[in-house]
Order: sequence, then C-alpha cells, then structure tokens
Amino acid sequence: MNLQAILDDIVATLRPELGRSGKVADYIPALARVPADQFGIALRTADGQEVASGDSATPFSIQSVSKLFSLTLGVRALDEKLWERIGREPSGNPFNSLVQLEREQGVPRNPFINAGAIAVADRLLSVGDGLDDLLAFLRSLTGETITVDEEVAASEAATGFRNVALANFMKSFGKIDNDIPAVLDVYFRQCAIRMDCRQLARAAAFLCRDGVHPLQRTEVLGVRQARRINALMLTCGTYDAAGEFAFRIGLPCKSGVGGAIVAVVPDELTVCVWSPALDATGNSVLGMRALELFVARTGMSVF
Repeated sequence: MNLQAILDDIVATLRPELGRSGKVADYIPALARVPADQFGIALRTADGQEVASGDSATPFSIQSVSKLFSLTLGVRALDEKLWERIGREPSGNPFNSLVQLEREQGVPRNPFINAGAIAVADRLLSVGDGLDDLLAFLRSLTGETITVDEEVAASEAATGFRNVALANFMKSFGKIDNDIPAVLDVYFRQCAIRMDCRQLARAAAFLCRDGVHPLQRTEVLGVRQARRINALMLTCGTYDAAGEFAFRIGLPCKSGVGGAIVAVVPDELTVCVWSPALDATGNSVLGMRALELFVARTGMSVF
C-alpha cells in the first residue's frame, strides 16, 4: 500500500475546500487569529514508518488532544484508582457542560470532556509535577522539544470562565484536592501545548503498539490499559459527535478545538489530521472528512 500517495491524494482532494466551511475557535482570542485555510496530515506505522503531506510540519495548539496524554499519565500513575472520581461513559452533551456535572454530583462523565480533564490534572498534581511531567512525557514520545504556546495559554486563562466554574463546582463536591488556580494552570497550559501533525502521530503511536513506546522498546502502558484508552477514544474522544465518528470513520479518535484529530488503527498505525475550521461540535470539518477518505482508501477500521 502506497501510504504517501494516499496522503497526497487526500490533500489534493481537500485543498479546494479549505476555508469554505466551519470556523476557527474564536471564543479563544489567540485561536481566532489562526488562518483557517490550512490542512496537514501525517501518520506513523507500528513499525516506525512516517509519512506526511500538506501543512504537516506547521505547529498548532493541540488543545483537547492533550487530554489523551494526560490521561495516559494518570492511568500509569493510578491505574484503577483514577476512576474513583471520573466516569467512562459518553456525555451526549457539549464538552463544557455544567448541567450534567451538577446532576452527577461533581463526577465528570469521562476524562475527555473539560471537567474530566480538569479532574485528571488534579490527580497529576497530587502524584507529581503536573505540566512538567506531561511535557517530559511528550518529549520522550517524540524525541523532540515540545513547548507551551504562552500566548494561547494566557488567552485560555483570560477567557476560561466556564472551566473555572467547572473546577469550582467539582471542588464544592469534594472531587478536587488541590488549589483551583494550580489545577487550572496545568489544564490551561496543557491545552496550549504546541505540536505538529508529525509529532502527534508519533506521540500517539504507543496506542497502535499495545502500549509500547514509539521510539524505545519500553512499555508506556500495559496492553489492557492501552486497549481501554482506545475504547474511550472511540466512545468519548470527539465530544458529543463520538457516535457520528464511529459511524462514518470507525476508528478511535481524539480531537481538539485547535483543529487536530488523532486516530488509531490498532496494530497498524496512528494518523493525525489538522485543519483549524471547526463544525458545531468543535471538531475539524476537513479533519473528519480526511479521516473518512483515509478509511475509504485503506479499508482500515476496527469494525
């Protein structure tokens, strides 16, 4: 299978559609200035082959894709204890919903909605250094320098009123242990981590290798843990559009409002697509379309 030709064909097919639909995440001022007419795609196979096309080397704010890696650190550190305060069910509601959190007494429905990721950040602060551990983890997975976009982080903090409310709400139910400003600093800054498609496809590659590190012969997660994270990606990884992603694409995916989507084909490869214009659910319009084309051209699916 000529993967380079497939990626190049996807880029050529979608490039005429750039800027025609969707809009950038303008509720975060720093993201509102990102040009919408960009598209990149990259993949890494289980045996280490890397292929990329389009704007794949352009760095961007990974936003909620960071939740995949913070969750991994949480699972490594706490395993089953992590789930004492975080659920594993699809939310069926917007990723920043307060209503559901109140009804369920401060227990987030899953670790990929905002409340769940804030709860994970709290757990990471309790067992380690929070953001420093996450950045070190990403540098290990990619073999490259990974940093935070300070402008985006400041923009997140200045406008993240609903996330502040979520954190305080969980604190009122006794579900957050650390000081709210410290927890939110980790959360806002992890969302502002800056990477490109190549780096994200490489960083997530342990999920297509039964938990084995993409660059080393070490274990990132156990086989059972890696499969569980893939399952959560499939059922909860794309906000309240997870059912549509499963129906149209059939792969575990994790998206972010920066425009990236990471998808996993177990035992085969990981792929990252990026285009900043989003649909109403906060998922990249062309990113989703690109994954549909990729699955159609390769026949890869978990179903």
